[in-house]
Order: sequence, then C-alpha cells, then structure tokens
Amino acid sequence: MGKPIYLTPAGYEKAKAELEELITVKRPALAKRLNFAIKQGDLSENADYIAAKEEQGFLEGRIQELEAQLRDAVIIEEHESRDGKVRMGSHVTVVEEGYDELEVYHVVGATEADPGKGKISNESPLGRALLGHRAGDIITVRAPAGELRFRIEKVA
Repeated sequence: MGKPIYLTPAGYEKAKAELEELITVKRPALAKRLNFAIKQGDLSENADYIAAKEEQGFLEGRIQELEAQLRDAVIIEEHESRDGKVRMGSHVTVVEEGYDELEVYHVVGATEADPGKGKISNESPLGRALLGHRAGDIITVRAPAGELRFRIEKVA
C-alpha cells in the first residue's frame, strides 16, 4: 500500500465511475481504432496508428493512476467534529485579517482540491495551517505572497 489518498465519498465514487468508463468504454473503443489502423498497412508512417498508440499510453496511465488511488483511498467522512477541531472533511469559515469577507473552505485530499470551488487540500499551506484548530483561533499561513493571518469563524 502506498501513501494514503484522502477522498470524500463523492470523490471516491467519481474516481470509481471514471475507471469503469475507461475500462469498459474507452479501452475497447481504442482497441478497435488500433486494430483498424494496423490493417491499413505500413505502421511506420501511419498517423492513425501513431496517434492511437499515444492515446493508449495516456489511457493506460490514467487507469493505473485511478486503480492506485482507489486501492490507497482513505474515505473522509463529512460529519461535524465532536471536539470542534478542523480535520479532513471539515467545512471551515475564515476571515483574512484586514478584510471583512468570509470565506468557506472544505478541507479535502490533494486529488480533490479545487480552490475555485472552495475545496482546499490538507497539504496546501492554508489546509495544513487550519488542521487541528478551532473556531476563534488565529492562524498564520506562509504563502508565496508572504504571511497571511486568518481567524477561524466556524468549523462544521
């Protein structure tokens, strides 16, 4: 078993569905394309064959990546923290020092991180700084832009 891959239940199901589609739909379709390209003759100058082989490499790589993700998956349960501490799966409301606007983040594993949608990785500077803290705590985040300070308003 490799390094744990933290996934929400939805992220696990999404990865499982993608793997299923790649294996049952895309792999057979690509095999047909390759078979057709091989039948065209000289493979050294066959653009269809070369393109299909490249695509096959990417497809097989993604299948292996997803299989490893699912094998090493640790499911993050999204339930309210009993002790009020930020942990994997927590929804955290923060306000940056000097600003009034509240920001809400969902602390997830690196594979599901999407800052534009409020999903931050537990491995990101902000995610690491939040873990283990409670509402009312002030945290300091070392970011490329310098040190940022946040007050944790709510942990759910």
